[in-house]
Amino acid sequence: MTVTRCPCLSGLAYDDCCGRFHRAEAVAPTAEQLMRSRFSAFAVGDADYLLASWHPRTRPESVELDPEDRWYRLDVHAIERGGPFDDAGLVEFTAYHRGPTGSGTLHEVSRFVREDGRWLYLDGQVS
Repeated sequence: MTVTRCPCLSGLAYDDCCGRFHRAEAVAPTAEQLMRSRFSAFAVGDADYLLASWHPRTRPESVELDPEDRWYRLDVHAIERGGPFDDAGLVEFTAYHRGPTGSGTLHEVSRFVREDGRWLYLDGQVS
């Protein structure tokens, strides 16, 4: 059995961390864990999970992931609310990627809401 480290850099194996959310075996209990699982979805190319974890009010029709992009690092800078007893939360992060045209970063403050016990990505402000 091969154990792969989770792309979100939690230190856990992928199957025990974000993989269980991607396989719909569990739901992310906090906004931060949902954000980490969404980063991991970019890293493993799981567009279906990205759509499923996006709030219906702001969700696009589709998500096109570039298979040549490699998302390899996630730094979480700040978390505001978003815990198991909250209905909203903010997560500020920087995600790092490399691709055929070079490397780059995405710095975002993401907004999350919890509906029916499930966290959803609402939107984000990129800077």
